[in-house]
Amino acid sequence: MKVLVIGSGGREHALTWKISQSPLVDKIYCAPGNAGISSLAECVDIKPNDFDGLIDFAKKNNIDLTVVGPEQPLVDGIADRFEEEGLLIYGPKKEGAILEGSKIFAKKFMQKHNIPTAKYVVFENPVDARNYIGSGEITCPTVIKADGLAAGKGVVICENMVQGMNAITELMENKKFGKAGEKIVLEEFLVGWEASIHIITDGKDYLILPCAKDHKKIYDGEKGPNTGGMGAVSPSPQIDATMNETIKTKIIEPFMEGLKKEGINFKGTVFFGLMLTKKGPYVLEFNVRFGDPETQVILPRVENDIVPILYSVAKGKLEGDIKMSPNVAVNVVAVSRGYPGKYEKGFEISLPEPTSSNITVFHAGTKFNDEGKLITNGGRVISVTALAPDIESARKEAYGSLKQIKFKGMFFRKDIAAL
Repeated sequence: MKVLVIGSGGREHALTWKISQSPLVDKIYCAPGNAGISSLAECVDIKPNDFDGLIDFAKKNNIDLTVVGPEQPLVDGIADRFEEEGLLIYGPKKEGAILEGSKIFAKKFMQKHNIPTAKYVVFENPVDARNYIGSGEITCPTVIKADGLAAGKGVVICENMVQGMNAITELMENKKFGKAGEKIVLEEFLVGWEASIHIITDGKDYLILPCAKDHKKIYDGEKGPNTGGMGAVSPSPQIDATMNETIKTKIIEPFMEGLKKEGINFKGTVFFGLMLTKKGPYVLEFNVRFGDPETQVILPRVENDIVPILYSVAKGKLEGDIKMSPNVAVNVVAVSRGYPGKYEKGFEISLPEPTSSNITVFHAGTKFNDEGKLITNGGRVISVTALAPDIESARKEAYGSLKQIKFKGMFFRKDIAAL
C-alpha cells in the first residue's frame, strides 16, 4: 500500500511515524513534510492547498490512501475534490469540516442537538459587539472567538471590558486573522479543566481514542497568549471511567445523532475540545482532524495498526478497534523565541539521539539547509514525547531528553502535565 500524508507539522510527523509501523504500507509520501518526516517518508514539494498538484501526484503514484493532517485543506474541500476523482482520502468533506471552519455553525449545531456548551452571542460588526460589552449584559472574564480558522490562536480570554474592546478591534477591524475574524462569538467563560477526546468515525459508527490534555498558553501556569499548543499529556488526569461514560452519553452520542439528522456524511476524526466543569463536561470547540500536539501523545499509546482503520473509514465503513497502552504519554514542545508572535528562524539545531526507546522526537518547524544542516523553520520547532507508567516518570523522561536539544532562542514550558 502507498500512503500520502498531507501537512508539515508535528502532527503529520506523528501520523507518518505511526503509519510507517504498519506491515501493510510499502511506501509513504508526505506533502510537503519536514526534516524529521524525511527519515520516514519521501517528502514532495506540494503545498496542502495545491489540490490539483496533490491529485495529480496521487494519480501518477498510485496512492492507495491519502491522510490529511491540517484543517485548512479540509475546510476548503480537499476531500470533496479527491472523492470526485475516485481517490480514497481520510478526512471529512466540506459539509462536515464546517464544524471547525465556523465557530458559529458549531455553536448552533451544539445548541440544536442538545450538546452542552457555553452560552454565546454572535456579532457581525464591531459596533454592536462593543455596545454589547459596554451594556453590562455580559460579565468578565468572557471569551471572544473568531468565527473562522486562526491556527488555534483565534480565542481571546478577556479579563475585563477594556481587553474585550481591544480584542474586538484586533479581530474585526485590524483583521488580525483576516476573514476569520469578520464574525465573532462572545462566549460565557467556563471554569474547570480542559481536556480533549478524539473519535474516528465513518459518520455512523465510531472508535474512541485515548483522551488527552493540551496546554495552550505560552507561559507556565497557563498564562500569556494562546498558541497552537505547548505540550500535552495522555490520558488526561481529570478524566476517569465515570467521566468517560458521561462524555460518551452526553456529548459523543448526541453529536453522532446530530450528524445523522443533519445528513452530514462525516468520514474522519472529530476532536472534542472540552471543559470539565462542576456541572459536567461542556464542549468548547470541534476540530475535524487530529489535534496538535495531542496526536503526539495519543498515537504512541495506540498499540495496534491504525492503517486498516483509516483505510476502512475512507472507504465508508469503519472496521477494527483501538488497543490502548496503559502507559502515560507526555509531550513537551520547544518553540522559537517570540512565538506565538514574531520570531526568527534558520538557527542550527543540535539534536542528540534519544537515549531510551520510550522517547520519540517529533519535528514541527524544521528543515535541512543547503549544507545539509538541521535548522529551525517555524514557531513550534520540535517536541519530545515520553512513555512511562506514570505522569511523573513520563515528565522526567520528556524533560530530560528535551534539555539535550539545543538551538538559538529555544523556549519551552516547565510545567507541562504538572497542572
